Amino acid sequence: MGNSRVIIVGASHASAQLCASLRQEGWSGEVLLIGDEPSLPYHRPPLSKTYLAGKSSLEELLIRKPDFYEKQQVAFRQARVASVDRRARTVTLADGETLGYDKLALCLGARPRRLSLPGANLAGVHYLRDAADIEAIRDGLTTTGHAVIIGAGYIGLETAASLRNLGVTVSVLENADRVLQRVTAPDVSAFYDRVHREEGVDLRVGVGVTALEGEDHVRGVRLADGDYIAADLVIIGIGVVPNVELAQTAGLNTDNGILVDPHGRTSDPNIFAAGDCANFFDPRYGCRLRLESVPNAGEQAKVVAAAICGKVREISALPWFWSDQYDLKLQIVGLNTGYDEIVLRGDPETGRDFACFYFDNGRLIAADCVNRAPEFVFSKRAIAQGLAPNRGLLADPATALNSLLEAPATSAEPVGALKVDG
Repeated sequence: MGNSRVIIVGASHASAQLCASLRQEGWSGEVLLIGDEPSLPYHRPPLSKTYLAGKSSLEELLIRKPDFYEKQQVAFRQARVASVDRRARTVTLADGETLGYDKLALCLGARPRRLSLPGANLAGVHYLRDAADIEAIRDGLTTTGHAVIIGAGYIGLETAASLRNLGVTVSVLENADRVLQRVTAPDVSAFYDRVHREEGVDLRVGVGVTALEGEDHVRGVRLADGDYIAADLVIIGIGVVPNVELAQTAGLNTDNGILVDPHGRTSDPNIFAAGDCANFFDPRYGCRLRLESVPNAGEQAKVVAAAICGKVREISALPWFWSDQYDLKLQIVGLNTGYDEIVLRGDPETGRDFACFYFDNGRLIAADCVNRAPEFVFSKRAIAQGLAPNRGLLADPATALNSLLEAPATSAEPVGALKVDG
């Protein structure tokens, strides 16, 4: 491995972990990290929070400082990889330069889903994915009187919370009948609906948008019912799509992401993928998944590093996520797709802390924990062990959570055939 080279494409959470894990696993050859942004990999969740508020610099958000890469002898280049020649084991940069590799890791992430409506390309219309997006939004805040956010998923609601904390007047528009409809139970949706309204957000669900209006700059949003909302700043948060084009043109197998085996290896044994762009089979849920989360990116990168170094390790970590809005920390563990029952611990209708547990055939499969760290820790352990805790006791706040972990584990059968799009 001493004279070999690993090229990592994409300056992401996964790539930052991969740089560290390769050295930890014993890779002594070259490591070249190529990213199309000028910065080294940085934490993206704080972008819509502290970075938007001007409370942190990009340097403070770096996952690892420059001296780490120097010490680990990781070279960084800002460039765009235009193509991959699998036969020659080379990548070609946008400027035409060709670089050879022994192993290639694609940590390409995802990009915002674009809004296809009249006026979507007007100045003042923004997406939120990288530091440059936030800087453009922050510049627009100096003159905005009213911001409209289209999409009430996690990105949309987190951004709404940050803008309200900055004193900005905000409207949030959601086509679905409730906020977070794709990812949470109605009780959790109702909780966040209530909180955002209490915080002063003009929240509208079940509404369609037909156009963004203005001449050179957006001036308002036209709704399907004919209503008009004046706005000089519009933020689109309607999901993301995985960056698979480089893999596709290289002839790798893709389907809602780059298809990988349990070791992060693509259909080419010398090419790997990790993070938001990777689609893997999870035996726990009995289906293929593409997860958009920082913990997943880090865990997959560790697996890929082991595989590149000739070691056997499989993608197996339990999915978990988080979302920060106002004074609320939502911690999510597991995937709730296919649940048939929920159990609430705490009161989401009046309080600002509770847990929602999701069950499938009596087994705990996921949990949403709002300002309830003990319930989150409990759920990670219970789901990993395949437990079916007593629902009545779980709902009772007087029941010690640890006592529910003493129940015998159920069989290790998959929880069901889930369809998870990311």
